[in-house]
Amino acid sequence: MKENSQLINNLKAKNSRICVVGMGYVGLPLALELGKHYSIVGYDIDQSLIDSLLQGRDPRGEVKSTAFADVDITFTMSESDLTDISIWIVAVPTPVTKLKSPDLRPLLSASDTVGRHLEPGSIVIYESTVYPGCTEEDCLNRLLNISQLTYPDQFNIAYSPERINPGDKVHTLTNTIKIVSGDTPETLDTVAQLYESIIEPGVHRAPTIKTAEAAKIIENTQRDLNIAFMNEISIIFDLMDINTHDVIAAAGTKWNFLKFYPGLVGGHCIGVDPYYLTYKSEELGYKPEIILAGRKVNDNLSKYVVKKILGHLAYHKIQRDKSRVLVLGITFKENVSDIRNSKVVDVVQELQHYNVSVDIYDPHVDQSELKEVYNLESIQDIGSNYDCVIAAVKHAEFATLSEQDFLDICNEEALFIDIKGAYRHLSKIEYWSL
Repeated sequence: MKENSQLINNLKAKNSRICVVGMGYVGLPLALELGKHYSIVGYDIDQSLIDSLLQGRDPRGEVKSTAFADVDITFTMSESDLTDISIWIVAVPTPVTKLKSPDLRPLLSASDTVGRHLEPGSIVIYESTVYPGCTEEDCLNRLLNISQLTYPDQFNIAYSPERINPGDKVHTLTNTIKIVSGDTPETLDTVAQLYESIIEPGVHRAPTIKTAEAAKIIENTQRDLNIAFMNEISIIFDLMDINTHDVIAAAGTKWNFLKFYPGLVGGHCIGVDPYYLTYKSEELGYKPEIILAGRKVNDNLSKYVVKKILGHLAYHKIQRDKSRVLVLGITFKENVSDIRNSKVVDVVQELQHYNVSVDIYDPHVDQSELKEVYNLESIQDIGSNYDCVIAAVKHAEFATLSEQDFLDICNEEALFIDIKGAYRHLSKIEYWSL
């Protein structure tokens, strides 16, 4: 294995390159930032994505076109371009199956790609969220089987979990401390030096790869549980005719109260990562109670929202198959186009199951992706005569809508569902929030 200083010096001199595998929400900004200092290969298997990147455009709108200027980067989906690479960074999705178990296919496929081109003296860094042990067991085994190299004599592995938050312009890649780990002290030094060259506040060196994997998994699991608590509290307070947001405002006056809010928990992290931890735990013989209970509460919240809507329709004797519902926002969070694991979709599909007509309006969503992934469409213009409006996602475009705007498109007995508690000032329309 090359000395860490030699490897870094070769990268700085551009005698060797870094390959980032996966040009998604994590890989693309990382590759562009590294491209300011090193020679980078940005690899992905999506031809349409690569075509957009070659034109200096991020189709998801997360990265500005100016970020593509003055960087040394080659975007490709051809494995023939994967040469002269001494550091590989794997940043591919790690979703779950329909049965809520880890789906490692993208990760293992990426490992196979790396293995086919892995050269002696290289380091493979994983950034994808996984359960503790995955890097040193599942991923390493694939690298060994495909590359036919010996470990750790001819290559090393490391783990540095991503901390990208789509849509967040405050906590960015370069101003957020990065966790790093490696299989040897020398590997750790190399990986730390690499990330320190682009991360302003520096890195945190975890003592082991498993520690770094575990740190990532509990970051999101902790948040999932806190939101689950607030969601369950919201259900209880609803039965008591108490507004949860009013309670949080009051309780928040105490110095040690944590202001978490109820809501739909979707996306590629919080709604997914806890299942990686519970999977590994059950594999080792322990069934988690609290984590799975929190997941159950959050996964079922969409049904609770639909129950409120159906109850409203029944109370006003509105036939389900003649009712109309408007959903404002279908992405998993505000001001992004990301629809991965969007729980708003669950609300829409549940309503459609009861033959309710649903219009979706979202100025951020990619129409073709929404159709391909969920077989849904977003309307271009908001209609009228709605029996219910669901303010599901707090996009900036919706902030200027007034109560009169809603009254103009709703029937007299309409219900306004405020998932985020952003319209608590409404008084002329029947209102309900989590």
